Amino acid sequence: MTPSAAATTPAWHRRAADFLRTPEGHSALLGFLGAAMIMFGGFGAGSVRREDPLLESMHLSWLRFGHGSILSAAIVWIGVLCMIGAWARLGRSALRGDVGLRGLRFIVPLWTFPLLFAVPMFSRDAYSYLAQGALLRDGFDPYEVGPVVNPGILLDNVSNVWTTTTTPYGPVHLLLTDAIVRLTGDNVIAGTMLLRITMLPGLALMVWGVPHLARKLGGNPAIALWLAVLNPLVLIHLIGGVHNEMLMVGLMVAGIALALERKHMFGIGLIAFAVAIKATAGVALPFIVWIWMIHEREDAAAQGTEAPNPIRSFIKTAGSGFAMFVVVLGSTSLIAGVGLGWTTALSGSNKIINWLSLPTLVAELSTAATSWLTGNHFDDILQVTRLVSAVVLIGIIAFVWWRFRTTERDAVMGIVIVMVAIVILSPAALPWYYSWPLAVAAGFALSPTTLAILVGLSSWLMLIFQPDGSIGMYSFPHVVLATFASVVAAMTLRTEDPLRLRGHAPEKVPAEATSTAR
Repeated sequence: MTPSAAATTPAWHRRAADFLRTPEGHSALLGFLGAAMIMFGGFGAGSVRREDPLLESMHLSWLRFGHGSILSAAIVWIGVLCMIGAWARLGRSALRGDVGLRGLRFIVPLWTFPLLFAVPMFSRDAYSYLAQGALLRDGFDPYEVGPVVNPGILLDNVSNVWTTTTTPYGPVHLLLTDAIVRLTGDNVIAGTMLLRITMLPGLALMVWGVPHLARKLGGNPAIALWLAVLNPLVLIHLIGGVHNEMLMVGLMVAGIALALERKHMFGIGLIAFAVAIKATAGVALPFIVWIWMIHEREDAAAQGTEAPNPIRSFIKTAGSGFAMFVVVLGSTSLIAGVGLGWTTALSGSNKIINWLSLPTLVAELSTAATSWLTGNHFDDILQVTRLVSAVVLIGIIAFVWWRFRTTERDAVMGIVIVMVAIVILSPAALPWYYSWPLAVAAGFALSPTTLAILVGLSSWLMLIFQPDGSIGMYSFPHVVLATFASVVAAMTLRTEDPLRLRGHAPEKVPAEATSTAR
C-alpha cells in the first residue's frame, strides 16, 4: 500500500487489516471459513425444508440425497471443527494476553455474518416459531392449540413432535413471530432470515453485558467474551439454529449487569422481558432482590446511617421488582391478546427424550439393568425419575437462593448454580440450554484448567447433534468421535500442538496465566 493510499484508508480499516495479519487474525479467518462452510454445507445437510423449491430451481436438490448429502454433511462438520479449533486457539491467545477485548469484539460479526444466510442448523425450531406466529396472526390462541390446526406451508416444516404442542414461550416471543409472519407471509426463507435478525439484539446485549459482568465479578472481560459469545456452541446453535435463547440470554445478562451497576429497576425490567420470551430467565429475579438489598446496606454504611431493616428492605425491593415484572408481563400479554397459558404449556418439553437430562439418563440405565427381568418399563421409570428430580430441583432452588445472599458475587453465583441444576434436572435438556448458565459464569475469574474443561464440554455439546437436528447421542461411533474432538479442543487451549503433528514438543500456556481481570 502506497503512503498516499494509506493516508486515505480509514483508521478502523487499517487496524482490521493489521489484526488479520497476526496469528490471532489467522484464527479469526479460520473461524470465518468454518462458518462459511457451515452455511454452504447446510443447504444439503442442515434442517432444510421438506420440499425446497429454491434448491430445485437452482438445480441443487442433489445436495440433499445420496453422495450429495454425504458431501454436504462433510462440509458442515469440517466447518464446525474449524470454528472449534479457531475458538480454542483464540482462547490460548487471550490467556497469553495476545488478543484483547477489542480484537475479540471484531471477530464476533466476522463469525456471525455467514451464519445469517444458512438454513436452520442443528434444529428445526425456527419452523415451529414461524408456525406459532401464524397461529396468532390467523386468530388462534397458541396457548390453547398447536400448529396442526392451521394447515399450510409453515406447518409442513414443523417437526412432527411439535405439531400438536401448544406454545411454551412468552408473549414477547409471540409478538415477534406474529410480526414476522405478517411481513413475510408464508415465505419460509424470508421468515427465517427475519427471525435471525431479531436475534441479533440479543447477541449485541451479550457483547455488551458479558464483559460488564466480568468487570464486576473479578473476571477478565476478554476471556468472558471469548467463552460466552464466540463459543461455537452459542453462535452455531443460537444464531445458526435460530433459537430464541439468543434474545433471552442477552436480555438476562444485560439485566444482571445493570442490577450490579445499581440500576435495579432497569435490570429487572430487562430480565422480565427475557421471561416474556422464555420463562427460564425468571430464576435470576429472586437473586436480583438480594443484590438490591446488598446495595442498600452498602449505601447506608457509606453514609454512616443505620442499616435498613432486613424485612422492610426485602418488602420494598421484592415488591418494586414484582411490580415491574407484572407491568412487563401484563402489558406484553395484553398487546399480544393472550393470557398466561404459556406457563402450563412448559410441560410440552417432556416430549424430548435424551440422556442429557439426568432423570432420562437414570431411567434409561435403570431400564437397561432391569429389563431382562421385568421387561421394558422405561415410561414408568421415567415418570418416577422426573418426579424425584423435580422435588430435588425445588429443594436446590430454595436452598441456593437462601444460602447465596451475602454478597454480589454470591448472588450471581447462585444464578449460575440454579441454572445448571435446571438444565441437568429438568425433564428435557438440549445442547444449547447450557448457554444459559455459561453466559453468567463467564464473568467470574476462571483458571486455565476450568476453562479447558468448559472448552471440552462446549465442544462436545456442539458435536453430539446432527446438522439436520437429529440426535447423534445414541450412535456410539458418533459419541466417540465427538469425545475425541472435544478432548483435543480442550488440550488446544493449553497446548499449541496437542497431537504433536509437527513432530516437536508443544508450546504450553504459562501456568501463571489466568482469566482474572487485567
